Amino acid sequence: MNPDQRFSTALRIGARRQIEHLGQADVIVGIPCYQSGKTVRHVLETVFHGLSTHYPDARSLILVSDGGSTDDTREIAELVDEKAFRIVKVVTIYRGVPGKGSALRAIFEAADFLRPRALAVFDSDLISISPRWVRNLLEPVFEGYDFVAPDYERFKLDGTITNTIAYNLTRSLYGRRIRQPIGGDFGLSGAMARHFLRQDVWETDVARFGIDIWMTTTAIVDGFRLCQAKMGVKVHDRKDPAADLSPMFRQVVGTIFQMMETHDAFWRGMQGSSDIPTVGTSDGGTPEAFTVNQEALIEYFRVGFFHFGEVWRQIVEEADFAIIRDLAENGRATRFLLPIETWVRIVYRYAAAFHAAPRQRMKLLDTMIPLYNARVASLVIELEDADTERAERLFSDQARTFEEMKPYLLEQWK
Repeated sequence: MNPDQRFSTALRIGARRQIEHLGQADVIVGIPCYQSGKTVRHVLETVFHGLSTHYPDARSLILVSDGGSTDDTREIAELVDEKAFRIVKVVTIYRGVPGKGSALRAIFEAADFLRPRALAVFDSDLISISPRWVRNLLEPVFEGYDFVAPDYERFKLDGTITNTIAYNLTRSLYGRRIRQPIGGDFGLSGAMARHFLRQDVWETDVARFGIDIWMTTTAIVDGFRLCQAKMGVKVHDRKDPAADLSPMFRQVVGTIFQMMETHDAFWRGMQGSSDIPTVGTSDGGTPEAFTVNQEALIEYFRVGFFHFGEVWRQIVEEADFAIIRDLAENGRATRFLLPIETWVRIVYRYAAAFHAAPRQRMKLLDTMIPLYNARVASLVIELEDADTERAERLFSDQARTFEEMKPYLLEQWK
């Protein structure tokens, strides 16, 4: 694709004609996907079941928005046919920047034309999705909410970008305690979808991995009515925290830092935080535990110290750099601890450095990734004997630390 090419629409002609022929829909369920041949059938069949069970009289569209999968994702999606009279399915390849954001843009365009009463979006790699999930995301929209975030039960070492950065900064910057601001599955009003569609972000990294945090932040700042829905245990195509999450980290954190500039006046004037309503009931269950390769995280951090140590010395405080250096030179898996206060200062210092350096920002974020790995390696120790309830208390406490240290960020931001 020509890097200078801008797409006026994410919908291809064939999909647009199918949507125009439909004319109107009460409900749209969007499924962004890429290389999801192993899981898309289950997600689609569950969505069909959820719509048929909970909204049998609604005229519904399921839009599978694919990123050009080279496996059998689209072929499998086409073959799923539940013979539901009032449910129409459209499978298409979206146009635009490769990523989930462009997939959602196509779904929002369909909503702009069909004017549904409610939308839901589900990731295509979900294993634990149930028909109840469809109702849990749609019903609050029917009751007047514009943006419904998911509230999952997750294993304590799952969702590390959420638990180390995204949840903490959403809470400390924008004052809303949204537990899963990059959860992946959302409910939306038609007005919310149209508002998103009209923002000029679709040729940026928001259209890659940054879309979830962008939507959550935009919904907060622009004054839409928010809630979070109980979803139960989330099981998906797991991303090992010790694997290379660099692209996701770069785009999620980069979007957060960019939005800090866009909404500077909003978050600088925000003090404290408040809960948002939590609605619905979950299917229950306990998250399945898995093993994290802590040694790989520590090794990534040590290699990062070798390459970026002098960069870190310029960005972080001297006392925090001493802690980092000691961990790199002497830290062992059994006592590898990066204090939360040090981590908060690192995040806030990087946000300020990102703000002060409009060029080479992605390279700057690359130097932060080994430090993020160090914090995750530290959590492996801190949460070693913690059950789900105790882990949640720790995550809440660390988010409160981000709030309490916000004056430090305000000082650095100057």
